Amino acid sequence: MQIELGRPTDRKPPFRYSAVTRVWFSDTDAQGVVYYGRYLPYFDFARVEYHRHLGLRSLQAGEHEFVMRASNVSYEAPARFDDLLEIFVRTTRIGRSSVTQEFAAWRIDDDRLMCTATQTLVLIDVATRQPIAVPDDFRRVVARFEGPGFEGPGFEGPGLEARPEPSPGERPTARPAGDAGTDG
Repeated sequence: MQIELGRPTDRKPPFRYSAVTRVWFSDTDAQGVVYYGRYLPYFDFARVEYHRHLGLRSLQAGEHEFVMRASNVSYEAPARFDDLLEIFVRTTRIGRSSVTQEFAAWRIDDDRLMCTATQTLVLIDVATRQPIAVPDDFRRVVARFEGPGFEGPGFEGPGLEARPEPSPGERPTARPAGDAGTDG
């Protein structure tokens, strides 16, 4: 039996998926608010449920796995013990070997934004610890789910029409704003 702890949603566009979690006592600090580092496990939880919903969990087991390249978090308001939080997640970009995702944690009781984040993960070969290309199947599944606004080489948005990759001589040398610098 598979139980999904998140769900598709249209409650906070442009996000299309969220997972709900509760703030446990162990998540709080001496001030009685969620310790800032505890938001990262909340984001991991939402990402795993998002991948489970899309049928992409098998990619993260065995020979290949995603590893964190960059994480940027902004804190907006304090969450407290026993608060219910809805963690929204979306994929905004897939590069050659990286995936960039955005997160937003909202307190359910008063619909207040607690925290936002942008994270970039890189797919690696576990044996060599070297980056590898994100598979086309992963790209297609994510692009279909995310719809308009999705970015990724080789695709032209939600219809997923194949776009030819530029030849090595045509590839731009400048990186777009926000690129983590691990792939092109």
